[in-house]
Amino acid sequence: MTQQPVKQKLPENVDIKDIKLYINGSFVDAESKKQFENVSPYSNEKINQVAEGDKSDIDKAAAAADAAFKGEWGKMKVADRLEYIKKIADVIDENIEDIAPLESYDTGLPISQTKKMVARAARNFRFYAEMVASRLNGEAYQVDDQFINYTIHKPIGVAGLITPWNAPFMLETWKLAPALATGNTVVLKPAEWSPLTANRLAELIDSAGLPDGVFNVVHGFGETAGASLVSNEDVKLISFTGETATGSEITKNGADTLKRYSMELGGKSPIIVFDDANFERALDACTWGIFSFNGERCTANSRLFLHESIYEDFVSALKERIENIVVGDPMDETTQVGPLISTTHYQNVKRYLEIAEEEGAEVVSGNVPESMKSGNFIPPTMILNATNDKTVAQEEIFGPILTVMTFKDEDEVIELANDIDYGLAGYVWTQDIQRGHRVAQGVDAGMLWINSQNVRDLRVPFGGSKSSGIGREGGHYAFDFYTEAQVVHVALTDHHIPQFGKKQ
Repeated sequence: MTQQPVKQKLPENVDIKDIKLYINGSFVDAESKKQFENVSPYSNEKINQVAEGDKSDIDKAAAAADAAFKGEWGKMKVADRLEYIKKIADVIDENIEDIAPLESYDTGLPISQTKKMVARAARNFRFYAEMVASRLNGEAYQVDDQFINYTIHKPIGVAGLITPWNAPFMLETWKLAPALATGNTVVLKPAEWSPLTANRLAELIDSAGLPDGVFNVVHGFGETAGASLVSNEDVKLISFTGETATGSEITKNGADTLKRYSMELGGKSPIIVFDDANFERALDACTWGIFSFNGERCTANSRLFLHESIYEDFVSALKERIENIVVGDPMDETTQVGPLISTTHYQNVKRYLEIAEEEGAEVVSGNVPESMKSGNFIPPTMILNATNDKTVAQEEIFGPILTVMTFKDEDEVIELANDIDYGLAGYVWTQDIQRGHRVAQGVDAGMLWINSQNVRDLRVPFGGSKSSGIGREGGHYAFDFYTEAQVVHVALTDHHIPQFGKKQ
């Protein structure tokens, strides 16, 4: 007999209510009055109703953001603007205990992980308040005693932010903090599968007292609200994180209005473990890197390349880890892997396991408790006896699935790592530090870690190459995207000017 699922319990301080749009400082219904249903990944039961924005709502939000940019926010002194940014960080810190459960309830991410992600969200705002104050500086270029040329950084205007569902609150703030700190205004279109914390963010920013129109949230679907944001003429730039195919479509749709783009797209990142690597630390990093965030992370090390001499031992150790990973209710502090975001995504990930078997690979999976079977649970899984040309080694699965392969030497593994469309991240494990640097620099990816898990430094550029993205955000690199560099030329003397048309 199938055991009945255990009901999730939210903390008493967490309140679930229907969600409205946030436009021009007010929470409002969609113009169409339409709503869509938000569903629990754990039980596939309804959580709440969400206002379904479309073109008319996007247009209204963009107009409000444009007016705020040309008005109070755009004219505000930098120091005053940055006080608002710091205040947003403060209100996030004050509400971690209710934001993290909302994130777990909505996405299926284990609460032990969402608490850390929410804390990072507050740091995003403080970091960019400091960065703008100390690093958003121009340069001066002197030309003898005749000219001085200097540069300034100017905000661009209305920023359109389109964010994903896999770490929504943290990634929304990752984009929002530099956009606002540099003086832009914002229209956020959050992922429709994870609206709870985007709404909570709007409530917190509203409580921080930003001028009306500076920050707006329009919930809705990509083909309507998202497409309208991309095509809106008031919106000057689009920062997008999501699937590569969607990023390509966004680029095409925004061509007529000559949008500026930052694209953080898909990944199929290699983790390369040489025979001299610290075995246990490499094992820890490998399991964390693919099974944390339920495997739904763009930088996940989803392709494992093992030196052939350590293959048997490493795979044996992985099997033991997989059997012991705790799969369960994301609201439980002991849970390590929760349910996938939606039934649609669950079915897609499950399809890849069927493809793996059709291609002759061996699928080794952990266990899902019987009481969890109504949710979108895929247990931690390892695919063996695959080669790099197979579908499960080439396409982004975006779930807790690791494809394991072998290599003989350094040159071969670099070639294998690069034989793919993606180039977001990579990981190298070896005690030979010279080899570590050679391999890291040989891999075509925007970010490489040597003898390390995916540890982020907010000061460094984040982004990928090939089909994994366009541009870089993070640190002062975000200034290149969120501001326009303007040069001012000043004459210091009455220099020679050709006198066309003057009678001699």
